[in-house]
Amino acid sequence: MMLPPHSNRNRSTTHAPPSGACSGVLRRQGRRCARAVGLSIPVLALLLLPGCATVGHDFPVSYVSSIEKGVTTQTQIHDRFGDPWRVGVEDGQTTWTYGKYKYRMFGQPSTTDLVVRFDNAGVVASYSFSTTEHETMSGN
Repeated sequence: MMLPPHSNRNRSTTHAPPSGACSGVLRRQGRRCARAVGLSIPVLALLLLPGCATVGHDFPVSYVSSIEKGVTTQTQIHDRFGDPWRVGVEDGQTTWTYGKYKYRMFGQPSTTDLVVRFDNAGVVASYSFSTTEHETMSGN
């Protein structure tokens, strides 16, 4: 039986690959890497172009002054402000957080948040409101 000339039947399997074979693989990998880097730069630029990210959601700040400790109920808070952005427990009290946090690539972040703590009867035990938006505080 005659074997074709390209058969590996009688050849050693420990020989080195022909010269240039490894460099071809490295060249192809380098091109893939350069292509990936080339594509990632415009994508990164598009992500940074707006330069800001917002977490949370708006809530009607004008109702904050109507909250009364020991009087306002959880139902009333929900009716005025809607679903809280975050719900938790702090020192055994149910806590609702309403907040909007805007972070900018350039410039100062702007934040507005309201944290309301309820007693076991579902009445406001305490609350805190803070904002970096001065127009909101002055009503302008």
